[in-house]
Amino acid sequence: MKQLAILGSTGSIGTQTLDVVRKHPEEFSVYALSAHRSIDLLIKQALEFNPAVVCIADEAYYRPLCEALSDLPIRVLAGEKALLEMVTMPAIDVVVAAMVGYAGLRPTMEAIRAGKTIALANKETLVVAGEIICQLAQRYHTPILPVDSEHSAIFQSLVGENMADVEKLLLTASGGPFRTFSLEQMQSVTSEQALRHPNWEMGAKITIDSASMMNKGFEVIEARWLFDIPVEKIQVLVHPQSVVHSAVQFVDGSVKAQLGTPDMRIPIQYALTYPERWHNDVARLDLFTTQSLTFEEPDLQRFPNLVLSYEAIRRGGNMPCVLNAANEIVNLAFRQGKCGFLQMSDIIAKTMDKVHFVAEPNYETYVETDDVARRIAKELLTTNNYK
Repeated sequence: MKQLAILGSTGSIGTQTLDVVRKHPEEFSVYALSAHRSIDLLIKQALEFNPAVVCIADEAYYRPLCEALSDLPIRVLAGEKALLEMVTMPAIDVVVAAMVGYAGLRPTMEAIRAGKTIALANKETLVVAGEIICQLAQRYHTPILPVDSEHSAIFQSLVGENMADVEKLLLTASGGPFRTFSLEQMQSVTSEQALRHPNWEMGAKITIDSASMMNKGFEVIEARWLFDIPVEKIQVLVHPQSVVHSAVQFVDGSVKAQLGTPDMRIPIQYALTYPERWHNDVARLDLFTTQSLTFEEPDLQRFPNLVLSYEAIRRGGNMPCVLNAANEIVNLAFRQGKCGFLQMSDIIAKTMDKVHFVAEPNYETYVETDDVARRIAKELLTTNNYK
């Protein structure tokens, strides 16, 4: 039986991971759960799955969490240091890294150092510090298994293949809710509109990233590190139906793709059971009733975040860290009504211009870069000086 630690258990990936566990109680046991501040759902999960440990990142919720679980033999922790301790506990086999944003970086690094298998849903970890993460994984012989549907599709398409035979990776994107909007229409879109994704049910932050196609830009960077492939060999295709989750083109002209319904429990389960495949009860893809599958080039004028992402990974160094930090600031600002949809890209681009470039960063560089980039992005938001 595999013992799981689920970081971000109250988020979209976390709750769907627990749904996979519910279907396979003889195969998986939940050893540890963590959340940022969604205490009510965390308590409910702890009561159902009876983990050995729960951790709440926001220490203000420590006492009420202790009180709620006082009748159970569950160790309650709080704060970042406690979370870092939790992911290294010897009993844990797999760490599901489902925290949102930059906050997932250090816990993932510690889990790698502890030799845990990583089921990676937190793409920002590789966006910010892909080179360091890959070096650590190699040093500690730690497998990193992708949970993102696109990277899982590529991973599945590469099973049994030689990377030297890969011509390019084909990352598919739904195009989000504004795929057919004009620039003029996009000037006035709201966060409520952006949060209505046509195909997937996800958390708020990633749904906005999907609408702006920053999520796809992040996935380009993630793919570069996961599969150790030059960014020039990664192509983005807009595929509105979200049936082909991604594909690999080989040197002989063959293309292998993974298809399925848009249900995250499929790639989550594959990451947890790899190299085996287990039965589940998610809806099957019916090719007889599936609508036509279409593909189109992304519009880089309307979705400049893709351009910024390619620029960041080509420059390398600390620039992807800047990209991520600025995006986290403007993503939240847009959700709060403090920033326009198109202005998000303007602020990110300006922040990338202003932050000092470091070609060979270490972890401390990333921490400093993240802090500086956030401060600059906030200043640009406040002063409106980003044109």
